[in-house]
Amino acid sequence: MSNTTQKKLFIQTLGCAMNVRDSEHIIAELKQKEDYELTDKMEDADLILINTCSVREKPVHKLFSEVGSFEKVKKSGAKIGVCGCTASHLGSEIFKRAPYVDFVLGARNVSKISQAVNTPKFISTDINHDESEYAFGEFRSSPYKSHINISIGCDKKCTYCIVPHTRGDEISIPANLILNEVKKAADGGAKEIFLLGQNVNNYGKRFSASHEKMDFSDLLVKISEVNGVERIRFTSPHPLHMDDKFLEVFVNNPKICKSMHMPLQSGNTKVLREMKRGYTKEWFLDRALKLRSMCPDVSISTDIIVAFPGETDAEFEDTMDVLERVRFEQIFSFKYSPRPLTKAAEFTNQIPDDIASARLTRLQSRHNEILDEITASQKDKILEVYFEELRANSAVAGRSFNNFLVQVDGSEELLGKTLKVKITNPKRMVLYGELVG
Repeated sequence: MSNTTQKKLFIQTLGCAMNVRDSEHIIAELKQKEDYELTDKMEDADLILINTCSVREKPVHKLFSEVGSFEKVKKSGAKIGVCGCTASHLGSEIFKRAPYVDFVLGARNVSKISQAVNTPKFISTDINHDESEYAFGEFRSSPYKSHINISIGCDKKCTYCIVPHTRGDEISIPANLILNEVKKAADGGAKEIFLLGQNVNNYGKRFSASHEKMDFSDLLVKISEVNGVERIRFTSPHPLHMDDKFLEVFVNNPKICKSMHMPLQSGNTKVLREMKRGYTKEWFLDRALKLRSMCPDVSISTDIIVAFPGETDAEFEDTMDVLERVRFEQIFSFKYSPRPLTKAAEFTNQIPDDIASARLTRLQSRHNEILDEITASQKDKILEVYFEELRANSAVAGRSFNNFLVQVDGSEELLGKTLKVKITNPKRMVLYGELVG
């Protein structure tokens, strides 16, 4: 019987998979220590949280318009908390601009959520607060897969990126804590483990105390040995750290899903240098094409920024050249836009918006053509699909081993199963198929 006086929590999560995992940690802490239960109705909630992202378009504007709408519909006495990356960089300015906000909790301060809820006008945005050995409670949004952090923060100094200013220096989480989480998730029925970090393949460079030496490739092997784990995914690796050992483990370990995110950002070496990415066009192409030759079924996704300050037409052509040669299965592409606290925001050679828009349109149009060819080539293929999502009109969806979204007719008895599907009607966003065997 449910307790009608139980406090209710509403949480809105913006941005990346790291934020999704941070929200799961917040929910676990509040369930365990403060007796909250989740609700999807904001007007019923005693506590309304927004977990913010500062990478996407107009993050500050988004934050204040959202909390303004919360204030209008919340019930009397309900608290509003702002968490995440925008909380980290705006800090107490949030109270000035939205005085009805009760607390502000930065992205590296998730373990302090109980304190925040119980302390008037609480604020904690220390980007070097160390949570790498904090044991959070268990909460997962999906019973079929588990997101697990393997590191926090970022040591890179990319000139367009605010993340180091909101998540602090990079620290790896000890392998024994990660493996304990993997075992718990697998024992609970999660067959897919999704590893998270700003640069996952830089794992093991720094721990907060002394721990056995281990790099990302070794960690992948250890996780693959855990009973019940069938699939391993991760995001985001950094092209700079894609050494041969890493590629070999990726290709040859049968539990590692054959989809790789390789954030290109630009195809031009000079622009990459100004972005402080640490690799050249040639290095990126060498790694991507080596991966394609070692693993013909691999799908490669990427991030691309067009019109970075000073980018010439010829430099943009280098990005188009990499697109042609790698033929990415998926791209996340954006026009450059300045972010506070970043070096590139101070550059004086910003590109006019009409040029930036034309470049983005050209990149996306050409990618759509490539994607249509890739999609068409999936027809009549048989893919192994792990089903994890119910969809409208009696359909079920999941991901193939190489990360295509696949949908078939079916109901909940397919969830949590890996089944063979013949693709009958491939579309750009979803491959439709039917179960075989």
